[in-house]
Amino acid sequence: MKIGELAKRTGATVETIRYYEKENLLPEPTRSQGNYRLYREEHIERLQFILHCRTLDMTLEEVRVLLQYWDTPDKNCGEVNILLDEHIDAVEKRMKELVQLKQHLLDLRQKCAKEAPAESCGILHALADNSYHLSSG
Repeated sequence: MKIGELAKRTGATVETIRYYEKENLLPEPTRSQGNYRLYREEHIERLQFILHCRTLDMTLEEVRVLLQYWDTPDKNCGEVNILLDEHIDAVEKRMKELVQLKQHLLDLRQKCAKEAPAESCGILHALADNSYHLSSG
């Protein structure tokens, strides 16, 4: 199948597929006589694996490690467990950061309770005040 069909079957964009090829996450496809990329079922499976990892917010480096295990199914998967535990920790850290961000935005929102001319907007003044972020973070 050509790249457009692979994109349609996986939901990836053509640009994403080319990027994953460039990053050596997808094996280089064979070429037709007209120099079109020709993909096989294994490309679909591998691309779906990559896309699923990305929906879990895994980095390309994490995906690369997971693919090494995918490619060597007899290898012990202890490192996969460690990688996922580290990713879970990173997600938990990010969740805490997002809670702090939300609180910061809520605090900022309280700076301007009603419509007023922009020159007197408390939110804009607080955003311009470098000490506000430092003292409220």
